[in-house]
Amino acid sequence: MMAGQQPIIILREGTQRETGKGAQANNITAARAISEAVKSTLGPKGMDKMLVDSMGDVVITNDGATILKEIDVEHPAAKMLVEVAKAQDEACGDGTTTAVVLTGELLKEAGTLLEQNIHSTTINHGYQLASKKAVEVLNKLAIDIKTNDIEVLKDIAKTSMASKGANFEKDSLADVVVEAVTKVAEKRDTKHIVDLDNIQIQKKHGGGINETEIIEGIILDKERVHEGMPEVVKNAKIALINTALEVRKTEVDARIQIQDPTQLQAFLDEEESMIRKMVEKIKSSGANVLVCQKGVDDLAQHFLAKAGIYTVRRAKKGDVEKLAKATGAKIVSNLDDLTKNDLGNAGVVEERKIGDDKMTFVTNCKNPKAVSILIRGSTEHVTVELERALHDALSVVKGAIEDGKITPGGGAAAIEIAMQLRDYAPTVGGREQMAIEAFADAVEIIPKTLAENAGLDPIDMILEARNAHSKGQKHVGINVNEGNVGDMFKLKVFEPLRVSVQEIQAASETATMIIRIDDVIASKGGGGGAPGGMPGGYPGGGGGMPDLD
Repeated sequence: MMAGQQPIIILREGTQRETGKGAQANNITAARAISEAVKSTLGPKGMDKMLVDSMGDVVITNDGATILKEIDVEHPAAKMLVEVAKAQDEACGDGTTTAVVLTGELLKEAGTLLEQNIHSTTINHGYQLASKKAVEVLNKLAIDIKTNDIEVLKDIAKTSMASKGANFEKDSLADVVVEAVTKVAEKRDTKHIVDLDNIQIQKKHGGGINETEIIEGIILDKERVHEGMPEVVKNAKIALINTALEVRKTEVDARIQIQDPTQLQAFLDEEESMIRKMVEKIKSSGANVLVCQKGVDDLAQHFLAKAGIYTVRRAKKGDVEKLAKATGAKIVSNLDDLTKNDLGNAGVVEERKIGDDKMTFVTNCKNPKAVSILIRGSTEHVTVELERALHDALSVVKGAIEDGKITPGGGAAAIEIAMQLRDYAPTVGGREQMAIEAFADAVEIIPKTLAENAGLDPIDMILEARNAHSKGQKHVGINVNEGNVGDMFKLKVFEPLRVSVQEIQAASETATMIIRIDDVIASKGGGGGAPGGMPGGYPGGGGGMPDLD
């Protein structure tokens, strides 16, 4: 600056800025802290986390996406790992912990290379090459399955649930999951499509996990509106209406002046007549069950009860749409249009008491395109965690049916990727070779963590598995139950190809994005703080993450 010149202020007062290696190291440490937080939950022998929010509500889970969604992450780079889990969950429904742990390990390896003065662009290029090669290896490793091979689909569901609280009842739950997915699967041209929105999940605590069942139809979390209505209707003809059974209110403010009691009586009689006509229209269509998305007037309830029509009011829009798919009914918005052709069919519609609540079961639907799963568990925490386990299992079975390809679990794919990357690295040469080798080392965190969480020696397990792979046994992974290595296909430990591919791609893309950041400008009061104990933290102070070596 020239003598006597005024200083030029570019950033607002209170803005903190961190550049160069300091910023990179800071971001890497923060992101790794997140991956370390979920690492112990990986695999069948993983542990659970208890999360208590500011209101005192408790969540007990080992689902990576749920853990990261529940904890209040402050650091901006750490938030990117939360996004990894979220993206993995939306794309595949499973593999969230794996994707986060892998991202953390890729960043750790990148940090080591950065300390050796290897440029972040070089590391990124190496990682991109390695990621592309890893996906190629996965595609070669995958085997085709028939989409109607029920036993394989059950094994895929069991693999997904092995790491959850549902592990002890995974056999019976796998039957429920596979039956539900195969019921709603639709064939379009040569492909199978599964829309998980067509599987309704209702949970009620009280009873054991083994009482979880599939309903060929839909469960409405509603009771009949009038005690005079039948509790059970067989050979149900179901009308679905999206209009209120009430006398319409005028859109504008209106006042009716009544000068003598006879006029009042005439007014009330007309209201009654209108409601009676509405009920007559429903009755004349042949319907003996009515599901209404809106309100049902007290008088209408009385007339419907006299007509013996089982009625549910204020049903959720999503439930009504599923009911239409399950029964073949059409949703009618105008009662004048209701005909017998709009009605759906079900074997039985009945009111059942589950725990303290009464619910409406629409069952025995012929060839339903929407089904329900009723989850039971001893406490609310058990049912909520079981719902998460079933969500993951339904998602992986969906993935297997749609893609028709599966890869071995138990870290077998990771070991094969690592070995092939080490062979591939010298063919690339240059400094990228070091980045590819670092990627290979990082991928092995999956089998290492599986072994660690099972109380096994990770180094011994990795060496044994590598030895088997070098002899061409490509499907060998960590058998955490026996404490040794084994062929994952023989042990029936599978996962869909799309889960493995998404894990690799999400982890490498996020890691390369974080590595490229060399300047962090945090305005006063904005952007989260750095983990506690980190050098040169961002404004906002400690986010309470542990220090990492």
